[in-house]
Amino acid sequence: MPIDRAFIDDCPYAPGGMLLDEILAVDRDKSLVRVRMPTHDDLPITREQRVHPLKHPRHVSGGLMVHMTGMAGFVHAYYVLDLRHADGWIGYGGRIHDARYKALAIPGVPIEIECQATKLRRGSKRIVARYDLRFYQGTSLVYVGDQTAMWLKIEEGMSLPTGTDDE
Repeated sequence: MPIDRAFIDDCPYAPGGMLLDEILAVDRDKSLVRVRMPTHDDLPITREQRVHPLKHPRHVSGGLMVHMTGMAGFVHAYYVLDLRHADGWIGYGGRIHDARYKALAIPGVPIEIECQATKLRRGSKRIVARYDLRFYQGTSLVYVGDQTAMWLKIEEGMSLPTGTDDE
């Protein structure tokens, strides 16, 4: 299904940072979403590559793929957990337990990203989710991740840890 306007408006990234063009599946019972990321030579970071046909072919940046794990997590939070950024919910990556690049993702063929919550601890203002992530380009598995994210309900007067404390 195309990405609906309500999701786009609620997303903490504009479409240029969201980099998704379709929701392929939402399975609330399995706590799973599948989304599609178009790929092209002008993707952020990818467009800055100094390409060499043998040593460094053009490819979808690994750092961009890590960003896309967060976008898939946001889709999961929106469509499966019913969390809304507009209601004060925001997610942050907490830990990458495992990240494996299985093959280079070459621009031109979309990447399908599968994101499944394997563990959830839910409180009234904090949810900790562990995700299994798989990125496919065609029939090739290009990335596998095992990551934890924390979803927080931000309320008036709350401050987030910024990493600027001296302690």
